[in-house]
Amino acid sequence: MDLTLADAGNREILETDVLIVGAGPAGLSAAIRLKQVAPQLAVTVVEKSAELGGHIISGAVMNPVGLDALLPGWRDMGAPVGPAMTRDTFHFLTATADIALPQLMIPPQMQTPGAVIVSLGDLVKWLGEQAQGLGVDIFPMTAAVDVLTGEGGRIEGIITGDLGVDHAGNPKSTYAAGIGLKAKYTLIGEGARGSLAKHLIGHFGLAARHDPQLYGLGIKEVWEIAPDRHEAGRVDHYLGFPLDNATSGGGFAYHAAGNKLYLGIAVHLSYSDPTLSPFGEFQRFKTHPAIARLLEGGRRLSYGARAMTSGGLQSVPDLAFPGGALIGCAAGFMNVPALKAIHNAIRSGMATADRVAAAIGEGRAYDTLEGLNESVLATGIGDELKRVQNVKPFWSRFGTYLGVLLGGFDMWCEALFRVSPFGTLRHDKADFAKLRPLAEVTPRLYARPDGATTYDRAASVYLANLSHDEDQPVHLKLVDPDLPVRENLPRYGEPAPLYCPAGVYELAEEGGAPVFRIHAANCVHCKTCDIKDPAQNITWVPPEGGSGPNYSGM
Repeated sequence: MDLTLADAGNREILETDVLIVGAGPAGLSAAIRLKQVAPQLAVTVVEKSAELGGHIISGAVMNPVGLDALLPGWRDMGAPVGPAMTRDTFHFLTATADIALPQLMIPPQMQTPGAVIVSLGDLVKWLGEQAQGLGVDIFPMTAAVDVLTGEGGRIEGIITGDLGVDHAGNPKSTYAAGIGLKAKYTLIGEGARGSLAKHLIGHFGLAARHDPQLYGLGIKEVWEIAPDRHEAGRVDHYLGFPLDNATSGGGFAYHAAGNKLYLGIAVHLSYSDPTLSPFGEFQRFKTHPAIARLLEGGRRLSYGARAMTSGGLQSVPDLAFPGGALIGCAAGFMNVPALKAIHNAIRSGMATADRVAAAIGEGRAYDTLEGLNESVLATGIGDELKRVQNVKPFWSRFGTYLGVLLGGFDMWCEALFRVSPFGTLRHDKADFAKLRPLAEVTPRLYARPDGATTYDRAASVYLANLSHDEDQPVHLKLVDPDLPVRENLPRYGEPAPLYCPAGVYELAEEGGAPVFRIHAANCVHCKTCDIKDPAQNITWVPPEGGSGPNYSGM
C-alpha cells in the first residue's frame, strides 16, 4: 500500500532535499556527486543492513572507469581495492577437461584492461566514509518499506519499517514506529529486484515499453587457499560444466589479496528444469579437477548469494517517475558477457545526481526528470550495453554451445563494424514463465556434500552471519498460502526448496499430507524466490532493519 503524507498517521516526518534508498555503489555515488556539484543540498541515504556493505555481494572484478570519474584520486585516497588484474582467461569445462580459450578469440567487449579485484562490501564502506566526509547523512539499519505519495500520485519520500513487532504483527516492549522521510527527489538504488523498485516499475508502467527484465543468481564463497595455488590478480571465467547446454551461466575464480580466492557461479534464472538447483550446481562446480586443485588444503571463509540483472539494454526500464528515479541495478546495467556492473552503477548514480541537482537549482521538486534515460545511457553505459545486447538472447534461444558462438560472432561484428547483422533481438518471457512441468524432465540428483569442498545449505548459510529475530513477522509473503501445495507441487514438484540457495523453503509432511514451510530466518535476501516462483505467489519485503546477512569481505 502506498502511504500519503495525509494518512501517514502519527509518524514523525523528517525532510531532506534528496533521499537515496540503498547504500550500494549507485546510491553512494549519487550522494557523493550531489555534494560535489551542490554542496548546499541536504542528502540522506537509508540502508537496511546493520553496517554498510553487510548485504552487498559481487564477484568482483571492477572496471575502474566509474570510480575514475567519481573520485579521480581514489588510488591515493586509500580505496580498499585488491590487486590489479594480471590475466583474464576464459575456459570451457567438460566433466573432466579444462580448455583455455585462445585470447585472440575473446571479443573486446569481454576484456577489461586495468581492471582490479575488489570486495564490493569493503568498497561501499569506503564510499560511505567519503560521502559522510562531504556531509551526507547515512542511516544503516533503516529499511524503506513503503513510499509517500502526494499530489497526482507523485512520490514524495518513503516510510521506514517499524521496529519491535512480533510474529503476529503486534508491538513488543521494544516497539518503535517507522518514520516518514520526505524529499524533493527520491532515488531508488536497492539493487536487483528491490521491493520499492518492483512496486514503482509496476505502478508507473516503467517497463511497459521495454522487454521483461531477466535475472541471474550469483552464489559466491571466499576461500583462503594455499600460497602455492594462489596467483594475485589472476582472473578465470568458466563456461560449460556443471551447467548443461540448456542452462546459461558460468563460474568464476578471482585471486584477491592475502591468498583469498573469490569463487562462485552465476546461473541465469531463465532455466526451464524445475529440478535444477543453482546451489547444487555450484557444489558440482567445485568438484571439477580444475577447481578442486585450487581448493585443496584451503579454508572456506564466507558464503553468500544475490540475484543480478541479466536482461541488458532491452530490459532497462524508464528510469524517471514523478518525484524520483531508479539507479544502478534497480534498473539493470549489467554487462552480461563481461560479468561487470559496478562501474555502470556508479555512472548511473552520477548522471542522475547531476540531473537532480540541476532540477533543484531551478526550483523544481517532485516532478519527472524527462530524458533521464538518455542522460544516463550517454555516460558510456548505452554504448557498452548495445555492443553486447544480443548475447543473452542468443544464449536463451540456442543454448550454451550455439548461443555462445552466435553471441561471439555478433560481438565481433559490433567491435569491428559497429553494427550487428541481427539487429536487436528481444526477450520474450520473464524468467518465472520458463519452467517446464515436472512430467517433462528427468529429475536431477545431487550428491551429498563431503564437508571439505562441498557443503550443504545449513553449513553455508552459517557463514553468511545471519541475524533475524525469530519473532518478527515473516518477510516472505504468500498471496495464496495454499498454492505451493495445491498447484506448484503437482505441476513442478514445488521448485522453491531447490532454487533458494539458503534453505528458506521446505516441503514437509504433517498428518500424511504435504505442507509448505518458510524458514524466514535463513533468508540471505537474494530475491530469487520473488523472481523465479512460477505462480508469482511469493513477494519479498524488507524485514526489520538490520536483519539479514552480515557479509564480511564479500
